[in-house]
Amino acid sequence: MTSAPSLAELIANAEADGHDHSSTEKSTGLLHIHNHAAGTVVWFPTWKTFRGTADWSEAVDAAGADLAESEAADAQAAVILAGELEDLLARAAVSGDAAAFASENLTGHLTRTWALGDAAAKSTGREPFTAGATPAAFEGYPYEVYAQDGGVFASSLFNDIIDARRQHALAEEAARKALKPVSRKAQKNAARKAARR
Repeated sequence: MTSAPSLAELIANAEADGHDHSSTEKSTGLLHIHNHAAGTVVWFPTWKTFRGTADWSEAVDAAGADLAESEAADAQAAVILAGELEDLLARAAVSGDAAAFASENLTGHLTRTWALGDAAAKSTGREPFTAGATPAAFEGYPYEVYAQDGGVFASSLFNDIIDARRQHALAEEAARKALKPVSRKAQKNAARKAARR
């Protein structure tokens, strides 16, 4: 009997496969996003593929350690998820290279999110999500974490990471412009206009 592959092994194999992304998706169970800014492809697991890796049970156990074994587990998971998303986007905003940051952090955030959802289900005595209504742990979460096997979640999060850096850069530029010194001529013109009023 062969052991389940690790997520790192699946991603390394996908990256080594070359340009036939469709074939690679079928053979590995991974999905991909073209990171045009960096000229790379970002591979990530579907939630189903993640559950088939050697990393899944360890990730669920680690996430379960953060939760109480009670009905409150879903609410705790929701709070943790919101905090971790806020932290991720805050770090993305100040990163030097948003595309590289997205590539490095996307899979980790996806798998942590799914593991927290599965750990919350386990803590409350339910089976992990397979179909149907989105679990209570994701109530209020801004992404559809299971839609299209996680592809919607990944692409939305990827775009939000890039946008966080862009918005931060725009805010920095606006602050720089606001602090730009005013010329003497502009000061005199403003004084004259004020004197006429």
